[in-house]
Amino acid sequence: MTLNEGRPFLRSEARHLSDGQLRRGYRALFHGVYVRHRTPVGDLELAEAALLVAEQGSYVSHHTAARLLGAVAPDHPDVHVTSRRLRVKGAGLTGHRAKAEQQVVLWRGIRMTSPVQTFLDLAHCLTLVDLVVLGDSLVRRRRTTPDELVSATRARRGPYSRLARRAAALVRAGVDSPMETRLRLLIVLAGLPEPEVDHRVHDDGGTLLRRYDLSYLPFRLIIEYDGRQHAESDEQWLSDIGRDEALDDEQIRRLVVVSRDIYSTPTNTLAMITRAMRRAGMPVPRLRHEWRRHFPSRSGDLALPA
Repeated sequence: MTLNEGRPFLRSEARHLSDGQLRRGYRALFHGVYVRHRTPVGDLELAEAALLVAEQGSYVSHHTAARLLGAVAPDHPDVHVTSRRLRVKGAGLTGHRAKAEQQVVLWRGIRMTSPVQTFLDLAHCLTLVDLVVLGDSLVRRRRTTPDELVSATRARRGPYSRLARRAAALVRAGVDSPMETRLRLLIVLAGLPEPEVDHRVHDDGGTLLRRYDLSYLPFRLIIEYDGRQHAESDEQWLSDIGRDEALDDEQIRRLVVVSRDIYSTPTNTLAMITRAMRRAGMPVPRLRHEWRRHFPSRSGDLALPA
């Protein structure tokens, strides 16, 4: 490796540089690891730099592996490295001890945990909802499948294995966004019937006409998350008008949920959903209380959903 490549390097590999040259032309990513000042530094470069200070055979894992895979996990400030002897130390690094039979792959030149292993490892760190968000995003990125996650967790034993199994059983294909996952889990954890995910309507020639996030089509009810504050373009606006007119023609009720409905007023949202279900003729069971653990109410919410 040459320093002109713009890749992270150890100080010991650049003895020809004086301390002054190092300060003027390079910056430290971790203790003893440098990169040129003008080099863009992203997740891949940070992972490569972290492995330079880790013992041989180490690999990145947990939140870092999820980010490299393009999956969705809560932000964490450190690069996560798994090593046999847990010797990763220093600011910006979090070390984990390697376990038997951990699955490791080579991803864009970086040793890291496999998608399934990343899901299993993060079961030790994430809540049920965040773990399902991670699983849905891994499936959306085609890194794994729901069946693979269920199979991997079925034989899992030890701490957090029950959480991993339950989260894997809730992962679905075709989920478009983390907020769509959260909306579905609000419904499911309240004990309501699980909606169909990603129902697609095509014309006779196979052209996609519409996609429904969450639907109960036998009852002509769909529920969708809308993260936009307004239509992005005239074309999108016209498309939305055409879709809504088609739904009216088919007498399908479209219930729209926004971010505040999930993060601030989940009780009100469940009340809105159960009302729509009853009006559509759906049987509505007595709600369970588990959803409250994962979707706390804020100011302005109802006390009870029904």
